[in-house]
Amino acid sequence: MATKQDNDREPITIKKYANRRLYNTATSTYVTLEDLAIMVKEGQEFLVYDAKSGEDITRSVLTQIIFEEESKGQNLLPVGFLRQLISFYGDSMQGLVPSYLEVSLETLTREQERLRQQMNDAWGAAPFKAMEEHAKSNLAVFEKALSMFSPFGAGEDEAQQATPSAPEAADKDDTSSKGDELGLLRNQLEAMQKQLDKLSKGS
Repeated sequence: MATKQDNDREPITIKKYANRRLYNTATSTYVTLEDLAIMVKEGQEFLVYDAKSGEDITRSVLTQIIFEEESKGQNLLPVGFLRQLISFYGDSMQGLVPSYLEVSLETLTREQERLRQQMNDAWGAAPFKAMEEHAKSNLAVFEKALSMFSPFGAGEDEAQQATPSAPEAADKDDTSSKGDELGLLRNQLEAMQKQLDKLSKGS
């Protein structure tokens, strides 16, 4: 694993040439996507640039690494998750997705050692079946939490009671209505994040 001193250094520059070969300027050697995957796992920061244009192509190369890992049968991304992720492209919620996923993964990273120990203590040598049941339980709790913030979920009756009648609503102008909707959405997202933080701490 990389030391703190390694992490304090400037990111390593990787150059990608027209023949798709990747060149590590720190070691003056050609590397593969698998080598870069190992660097990521070791905590080594790097940036990938197109050797000709100088364009930063780090994102596309990291995406390639994920594709390669998935093609090896190491299916980290469930099909349902991929479908949901694709559905967010072009959606009004698209801007919230990157930061939400980043915060969620950072939380998981911070808690991974504690979770590993808990799994070992709770499930011993046969953790996978127990993990599956635990995941189903967490999913049910998560869906219940989401329903609290859905206008079509369990809180529908309360939402209807809080909604003004048609004549009263008609008196409000469009600008005010849109402002209320944005404010409500913002409050719902903040409440959801708090609920997820509680679920994470309680797991």
